[in-house]
Amino acid sequence: MVETSDFTVASDEDLARISLRDPEAFGVLMQRYEGKLLHYIMRKSSVTREGAEDILQESFLKAYRNLNSFNDRLSFSSWVYRIVHNETVSQWRKASVRPEGHAIPIDDEFVDRLIAEDDVELGVDRDILQSHVSQILIHMDEKYRDVLILRFMEDKSYSEISDIIKKPPGTVATYISRAKKQFHKFVAQQRSEIINDV
Repeated sequence: MVETSDFTVASDEDLARISLRDPEAFGVLMQRYEGKLLHYIMRKSSVTREGAEDILQESFLKAYRNLNSFNDRLSFSSWVYRIVHNETVSQWRKASVRPEGHAIPIDDEFVDRLIAEDDVELGVDRDILQSHVSQILIHMDEKYRDVLILRFMEDKSYSEISDIIKKPPGTVATYISRAKKQFHKFVAQQRSEIINDV
């Protein structure tokens, strides 16, 4: 059994169980996940940082209130990502219109990861593409954007994505395949626009 002094070395799943009787353990989980989840919310919804912090706070409250329902057959990471995913979708749908003008934060490795898994050269300068990726993602179908973000930005496995979005692994694989095709289609459109602007 993990003692209070061992919170920093305890697994996420142990901390989730301990949090039922000691809220301090949940504080450690919040510290571990705050940065990752904040970036995920901003990538998924393109809200401002302040909006993302509000969603994260509400998500952590829901997670804490529902610790009794945590199924330790899942990883805590997948479970908390699912809560954040659902809360972000809920807040997104409450907005009367899709927020425009906020770029989805893209890390430098996203395009490289996508190309590496696909083994396809996108045929456009990476620096130019990097500046357009955020807009491409905003215009993609939501379900496809979600799986690309989870797979290539959040570095989640197919199994974890399945747990987060509550779809069978086969469906996740199909979504990722279709998402890559849609992404490539938008890239091709961007490439032709760039060429025409030159």
